[in-house]
Amino acid sequence: MSAALKYTLGRIGLFVAVLAGLWLVDMNVFLKLMLALVFSAALSFFLLRGWRDEMAGEIAEAAERRRTEKERLRSALAGEDHTPPPTPTPPPKPPTPSVDHEVIATTRRPAGQ
Repeated sequence: MSAALKYTLGRIGLFVAVLAGLWLVDMNVFLKLMLALVFSAALSFFLLRGWRDEMAGEIAEAAERRRTEKERLRSALAGEDHTPPPTPTPPPKPPTPSVDHEVIATTRRPAGQ
């Protein structure tokens, strides 16, 4: 499971847990939702630190891969690509039948006969 999905599900889970705890308190529903949002955000800052750091690492790695690929493509388009392009492998040649040249030479007839 990706780190972003784990972190997102953790945030949603914390929100639902805090909202369930506030549901027992007698107050306006809108106020319950707002308090659950604020408290779950504060709790996720501390409780989900590892998943957040893991997600940030994955995002940084993906950004680095994209940047490297973008630089490689730009240099290739500018003609600065020093790596040889991969050479395609030629299709396999069909097997040539073996021909006995001596038999052909002895069975030929001269052109006038």
